[in-house]
Amino acid sequence: MAAEGTAITTKIRRLLQSPSLSLKKSKPIPLTERVTLEKVLGLTVSSSSALACEPKSALVAYPAGCVVVLLSPKKRKQTHILNASRKTITAVAFSPCGKYLVTGESGHMPAVRVWDVAERNQVYEFQGHKYGVSCVVFSPNMKYIVSVGHHHDMIVNVWDWKRRVLAATNKVSSKVVAVSFSADSGTFVTVGNRHVKFWYIDASKTSKVNWTVPLNGRSGLLGEQQNNLFCAVACGRGKKAESAFCITRSGLLCEFNGRRLLENWVELGAASACCLSVSEELIFCGCADGTVRIYNPENLRLIVTIPKPHHLGLDVVEGIDPSHVPQKRSEERFPDTVALTFDPTNRWLSCVYSDHSLYVWDVRDVRKVGKVYSALYHSSCVWGVEMYPAVECPGKGCLSAGTFVTCSSDNTVRLWNPYLESNPSSANIHRNIYSADLLKVIYVDGNLQFLQDVDPNPTGGTDKTDSTFSETKTGIRTLRVSPDGQHLAAGDRVGNVRIYDLELFAELVKIEAHDTEVMCLEYSKPETGMRLLATASRDRLIHVLNMEKGYSLEQTLDEHSSAVTAVRIAGVGDQAQLVSCGMDKSIYFRNVEKEGGGLQFARKHHVVGKTTLYDMDVNVSQKYAVIGCQDRNIRIFNLGSGKQRKCFKGSQGEDGSLIKVQIDPSGLFVATSCSDKNLCIYDLYTGECMATMFGHSVASHRTPLLGTSFPRTATARRTQNRENQMRK
Repeated sequence: MAAEGTAITTKIRRLLQSPSLSLKKSKPIPLTERVTLEKVLGLTVSSSSALACEPKSALVAYPAGCVVVLLSPKKRKQTHILNASRKTITAVAFSPCGKYLVTGESGHMPAVRVWDVAERNQVYEFQGHKYGVSCVVFSPNMKYIVSVGHHHDMIVNVWDWKRRVLAATNKVSSKVVAVSFSADSGTFVTVGNRHVKFWYIDASKTSKVNWTVPLNGRSGLLGEQQNNLFCAVACGRGKKAESAFCITRSGLLCEFNGRRLLENWVELGAASACCLSVSEELIFCGCADGTVRIYNPENLRLIVTIPKPHHLGLDVVEGIDPSHVPQKRSEERFPDTVALTFDPTNRWLSCVYSDHSLYVWDVRDVRKVGKVYSALYHSSCVWGVEMYPAVECPGKGCLSAGTFVTCSSDNTVRLWNPYLESNPSSANIHRNIYSADLLKVIYVDGNLQFLQDVDPNPTGGTDKTDSTFSETKTGIRTLRVSPDGQHLAAGDRVGNVRIYDLELFAELVKIEAHDTEVMCLEYSKPETGMRLLATASRDRLIHVLNMEKGYSLEQTLDEHSSAVTAVRIAGVGDQAQLVSCGMDKSIYFRNVEKEGGGLQFARKHHVVGKTTLYDMDVNVSQKYAVIGCQDRNIRIFNLGSGKQRKCFKGSQGEDGSLIKVQIDPSGLFVATSCSDKNLCIYDLYTGECMATMFGHSVASHRTPLLGTSFPRTATARRTQNRENQMRK
């Protein structure tokens, strides 16, 4: 019995010492992995070099800032590849096997990166350009990757990517905008301004040596078209494998034979052309005004012109029925076609247009072309994002939960809801046939001239931009939704404030409030017992408008000596306050006092700091103001005393400034946007960084934090406990 007891004791001891049962410290989750990217609403495609498709998986790849979006048009789902360098991705291309994706980027010392599509991680990186990469492409035999630098770089590199060596290189004398490999992988063609060049890879030299050899190239014989801008190229396939097809900006489709001679060309019948895609049976040419024509590669004869996308200024709300056909008007304009890619397996043609819209067309029957997928995005800088408030207003046409509003330099305000199918109740807007996410577009002043993203200098001969175009571009700078969800206020870059009815989507009033751009708008909360709208501007003024009197002016405040960056109305009832901060490093705390039939804003505290103040938010208890500063710090001030209670770093980097801060509805966390292109979430009361995010290639102007998973009752208790800790 003793021996048996000893054996049992030994087994128990071994089990307790087993690695599977021993207590192990779990590895902390990296900050960058605590928040995952769910969806991207937008794209940054300027040519066919930034649009690619993969026939086996039916994926369409395109860049959006420093993110590559992998879209499944049929499933309407996205996956993403994030470029950790934060540099703008300018070119993408799938490998012939579909397993890899190669990207080029812009910025100082840009890299050519090869990604595993399934794992969405980087497998190779090549440094061979100084300023930017305009084109990348795999060879059909998957041995080489060709990368072409942009007009400041002017270098063509051939990478033997599996050996991780630069096999061949050479320089070009003009801007190259497109590249295409021949079917035998021995030749590739580059095109640009008065430039068509055939490059030859000597596999016998590049495979046997471990150093870079000169890349041999010979110019195409352009003949009468020698002064044209060649903007796209695609080498032939099948019977036309020896040919190379190009299009010119002036609207010509050209064919070069195996001897580099311009053998044939036809007019596309359009004001201009931009992009090209070729298969064994068809040639697709993208032209101005939304035109895409299909040609026969054997004789360059026109087969058909596919349907155009939506016209500029379309009200997407009208497209509820799939059979909807917009009314045709003689003055209608369509966005230009800027990028094409063709999937020969599924026979899908993906098109990107100049207003940043994406369409995937089914061309299995070229006589009956149908739409597989479409999406409409902002065509310019997005300045503001606002969540629609959670309100209960039966019968008043409130928007669905999860709806948010954006404003942009393209002179539009757009309403989005990616989750409308899961929250269909209490919505006065329904899903349309043009976009699964976009609910409504409000065109400010009916101005459509800025809806297209126009390249001011397509030839790349100079760095000067069109100053006249940028000066006349108004754009919506900031917006705010009223607490009852009925009104939307939008401020533009010339000082106007417009009020929209969110039930009728009609402009109620336009106020010429300021002399220059409106920096901030703020509605008073219902708890204050007032219905006010405060506007702040770069002209140093704050206007307080009375909603109940048709947004008439209540009072103007002019204490600031520089641009006012943020204004907030806080407090409850008689304890209401108006707080503002600006680039003069000042914070003004004012009591709101009711006198007679009007309001008085009496200055209570004036605090002057040592750094510029860029944005401000007030916590859920209406007791503290959280301010984002130029030195990347978050400073928390007590609204009652005006004293600073806490200060902690609001960015993980060592560069840039905090542009925006916003507290989540629970009051536990604060989101920050830094000019170093990073977003962060911090614990408001401890200053601990909870998560970091990236994806934008420029600084984000607005960081709305949608909420947390904490119940409201528990949240209130936690918030009170944290405030007690802060007081101590």
